[in-house]
Amino acid sequence: MTAPALAGFDAAVFDAEGMSHRYYRLGTGPAVIVIAEIPGITPKVIDFARRVAAAGCTVYLPSLFGTDGADVNPTGVTDMPRAAGVAVKALGKVCVSREFTVLATGKSSPVVRWLRALAAKAHEECGGPGVGAVGMCLTGGFALAMAVDDRMLAPVLSQPSLPLGITSGRRNTIDISAADLETVKVRCGKGLQVLGARFEGDLMSPGGRFDFLRRELGDAFLAVELPDDTANPDAAIPPHSVLTEHLIDEPGQPTRDTLDRVLEFFRTKLDVA
Repeated sequence: MTAPALAGFDAAVFDAEGMSHRYYRLGTGPAVIVIAEIPGITPKVIDFARRVAAAGCTVYLPSLFGTDGADVNPTGVTDMPRAAGVAVKALGKVCVSREFTVLATGKSSPVVRWLRALAAKAHEECGGPGVGAVGMCLTGGFALAMAVDDRMLAPVLSQPSLPLGITSGRRNTIDISAADLETVKVRCGKGLQVLGARFEGDLMSPGGRFDFLRRELGDAFLAVELPDDTANPDAAIPPHSVLTEHLIDEPGQPTRDTLDRVLEFFRTKLDVA
């Protein structure tokens, strides 16, 4: 049964590369894969997906972990243990799953192969010049690894958080294999651009990661780094989720400007009328 927050989305299951996941679809126009952050497809992730659909794109929202549509924001102090437990449970599932590479450097997570297959399916179904994708937090780097496929024209990395930055080496790289990165670099040399966003003080998505992307991709990497004090102060965690939990959805707010820039990136790269 589809969660009430996902009302209006069509749901289906897609099998590819030995993996099977549910996904939700909404909208018309060229396809954009919206890959949720930990703890999963929350109401604010769904809100973002609806904005992408309203911008003239068909959203594909894969369910990779967590409880679809569940609101994990605590309603008060007494609700905080429940909200924290939901996030920990989702992260625990990811850490033990063979589909995700959490700590290792120089590797693309196996689930990226499934996401590439989903993007190919979406392009076939929706047409247009290609597809876009946005990864968030733990899935942030997935959009980059998906860009080995020529169909991927608009990859967006929102607060990419893998590999977990427990050492300097892990903080100054991103979760993509050397071969995949080389392919992306070649594509960047031919005109591909990659958009990234993070808060300046975010330890989960450290500054060294964006420095690495600037070195590797050069001017093709379009970086947005926001001061921490531009984040929504009502969020339950320190500044991290640029497009969802820490968005201040008001004109003139830096996070809203970033959201608008992401939507325009999709419209421009995918030739949305």
